[in-house]
Amino acid sequence: MRKINKILVANRGEIALRVMRSAKEMGISTVAIYSEADRNALHVRYADEAVCVGGPKSNESYLRGDVIIDVCKRLNVDAIHPGYGFLSENANFARQVKEAGLIFIGPSPEAIELMGSKLAAKAAVAKYKIPMVPGTEEAITDVEEAKEIASKVGFPILIKASAGGGGKGMRVVDSVDVFEEQMKLAVSEATSAFGDGSVFIEKYIGSPRHIEIQVLGDTHGNIVHLFERECSIQRRHQKVIEEAPSAVLTPGLRDEMGRCAVNVAKACDYVGAGTVEFLVDENLNFYFLEMNTRLQVEHPVTEQITGLDLVKEQIHIAEGKPLGFRQEDLTINGHALELRVYAEDPMNNFLPDIGRLETYVRPQGLGVRVDDGFEQGMDIPIYYDPMIAKLVTFGKDRQEAIEKMLRAIEEYKITGIETTLPFGTFVLQHEAFVSGNFDTKFIERYFSPSVLEPKPTEDTEEIAAVLAAILLGNNKPKVTATTTETQNGTASNWRKNRVK
Repeated sequence: MRKINKILVANRGEIALRVMRSAKEMGISTVAIYSEADRNALHVRYADEAVCVGGPKSNESYLRGDVIIDVCKRLNVDAIHPGYGFLSENANFARQVKEAGLIFIGPSPEAIELMGSKLAAKAAVAKYKIPMVPGTEEAITDVEEAKEIASKVGFPILIKASAGGGGKGMRVVDSVDVFEEQMKLAVSEATSAFGDGSVFIEKYIGSPRHIEIQVLGDTHGNIVHLFERECSIQRRHQKVIEEAPSAVLTPGLRDEMGRCAVNVAKACDYVGAGTVEFLVDENLNFYFLEMNTRLQVEHPVTEQITGLDLVKEQIHIAEGKPLGFRQEDLTINGHALELRVYAEDPMNNFLPDIGRLETYVRPQGLGVRVDDGFEQGMDIPIYYDPMIAKLVTFGKDRQEAIEKMLRAIEEYKITGIETTLPFGTFVLQHEAFVSGNFDTKFIERYFSPSVLEPKPTEDTEEIAAVLAAILLGNNKPKVTATTTETQNGTASNWRKNRVK
């Protein structure tokens, strides 16, 4: 075992703060890195030490692995926590960290590499007989051969980039007539986004749920799952609302999916915190999708229902300690929801809405957690992901968690930019979500910008009626004043005024 005394957090914003807080509770000092755009960021102020690593763009700062490792050497850092995004799933960086004599708080480079390729991952888990979506088992480049395979699998099919993520290099094809064009587009996009044009074909599951299982593995061969997260409310194949546990999983199905997730982790000798993602169809058949070899954005909901601090568990595992619990020790307590508060305009196709946080007041109270990296008066940089915060609520059951979330959204005051807060209210009040009868097509089926447009109040309707009558000029409206008057005796309460 190797004691960690100082951690460099190779990230920014809320996840950097999240990691640093757990490290501080463990008596571990922290080093922040930052770009020129993040000079005044909260994570920079919070850390024990902070170093600027370059310009505002990611490839000038947060993606400069060589510079980050050099900072670690100069400041006698023991370990690097990569958070999520940036270098967190970069096998070469993990390898360089290890070669520099540092601890990478995450899985081995080999596990990252294996699970980073969807095709390699499918091949690795095949021996465990884990359910997989019908399709090709290897990359395919010949269009005619691919067309023939697609016809056998049956349309609609999905063309996916092997090295892909976030919906890039992905095309749904409904018929053989457009297959060639769509495959070329998928290959081109995959090459541009990942430097790897490899694609494969899967049967397209039209309306699946996206359910993932959190796993933890130590260096002693122990692997457990920490139950599931429901992540089906998505836009552009990226999650917006997550919850734990899922509203549809039976105890039997939960156990079965959990065992499969553990087997996926075993297939790559996984160490650390990871997530195994599944698609679940309308008949509750589930299929392995991929494994994310890092801490997930939505990890707080798992922490809420298990009582575990996943960052602390990551650090303990990186130090070589065995897990302090067995699978049978873990239980689900209560229900948790997470809303990703993005600087995005739901009224404009969720496009980023960058600007200054003129007002920024966090909600508070029992069962409310806010993981963020901003405060009032700060600007949302244009260079990074537009997430402002993760708003998390916890209750004794799903209904209470929803009620707390609706209250927290109402109390969360943000002006200066548009956010996903109103969208969150819409989702949580929608019958499909409340009933648990929803899937990844929720936005496509139920959401349009018009649902967020302000509804006219009784006051505005009455004012409009008066103005309309005046403009028509046919009959001069007579307004009857109420007992509520101003000091000079004129009527002042429109709500009680009536047009006669």
